[in-house]
Amino acid sequence: MEVRGSAVGHPGERGGATVCLLAVGLAFVMVGLFGAAVGAARTARQQARVAADFGALAGAGEALLGEPAACGRAAEIAAANGGRLLACRLDGLDVLVTAEVAVSPLPGLARVATASARAGPVRG
Repeated sequence: MEVRGSAVGHPGERGGATVCLLAVGLAFVMVGLFGAAVGAARTARQQARVAADFGALAGAGEALLGEPAACGRAAEIAAANGGRLLACRLDGLDVLVTAEVAVSPLPGLARVATASARAGPVRG
């Protein structure tokens, strides 16, 4: 007597589809985590650029008052934009700023994005 429509399959193939489905799901999760890590790193790099640019512009506005005033203002603005001032110096009336932003793209993995900017008066 032949049994049709039963759950009995061919010997040696029990659970094969489940294992394949789990492997495909794991691959999707890994690709998603990698994409999220890359996105977080790119966002941190852009945030470091913004902090450095705005810090340099703010510092250039205070350049006539000297390096301590210019770099103090640059540090305030960099911090307000989510960054931390690493370096600041006055070169004539130009302010050169380097800022960093810490990022954790994946749990347990910490990185730092760094950017530099220069701002000063318009030269003709």
